[in-house]
Amino acid sequence: MLAIAQDVTAQDDELDRGATSVAPGTQRTCALTREAKPVSDMIRFVIGPGDAVVADVKRKLPGRGLWVTATRKSIDEAVKRNVFARGFKRPVKAGPTLAAETDQMLERAALDALAVAGKAGLVVAGFAKVEAALGREEAQMLLHASDAAADGRRKLDGLLRRIHEETDGNTRRVAIIDDFSGEQLDLALNRPNVVHAALLAGPGSETFLSRVSRLVRYRTGKSPEAVSAHAPTDGA
Repeated sequence: MLAIAQDVTAQDDELDRGATSVAPGTQRTCALTREAKPVSDMIRFVIGPGDAVVADVKRKLPGRGLWVTATRKSIDEAVKRNVFARGFKRPVKAGPTLAAETDQMLERAALDALAVAGKAGLVVAGFAKVEAALGREEAQMLLHASDAAADGRRKLDGLLRRIHEETDGNTRRVAIIDDFSGEQLDLALNRPNVVHAALLAGPGSETFLSRVSRLVRYRTGKSPEAVSAHAPTDGA
């Protein structure tokens, strides 16, 4: 804790020293709230071409960065209160579309991770294959297209509930994700008509889960831990 506190207080302003200085577990000061938080709970912003403020969602873009709490509400408020110009100490372009653009980038990053998991053979699609993967307790995540029919969702979610009840809760916790349309899932997995899918355990799946949790936190304000994985309930 002492090392982290020193890292925060040693900064002579809100800007970091570049993407390479962002180590896991690092804390930064939110330019909006002035609270020190882990970088996992924040989004880094840099100045791009034409002095436009750009979200660095993968924390790799060059230049010194400014950090804001990773929720859409916080980004909107930061724009309204001219936080970016004050933090960067220069006129910058941070318009009312910045929060929406950041949302799109977070969504794209999650879908890119899903595509990588699919290429690694960690995704099974189709109702019967998903049902079988759940029955064998191989699935780490259950994906429903946001436009999937209620009947299919209800059957697969019900299967998870039964497995959980029959094993007294001693089964793998399975995340249920329904944040992407069927068209988005088709494109990410390079196959047609993806309505239901299951992700098997593996590094690619962990990356996708981390990114989709971050996306949901951005949209809802809930902590990543609260949305990343759960055993389904009657209301799931």
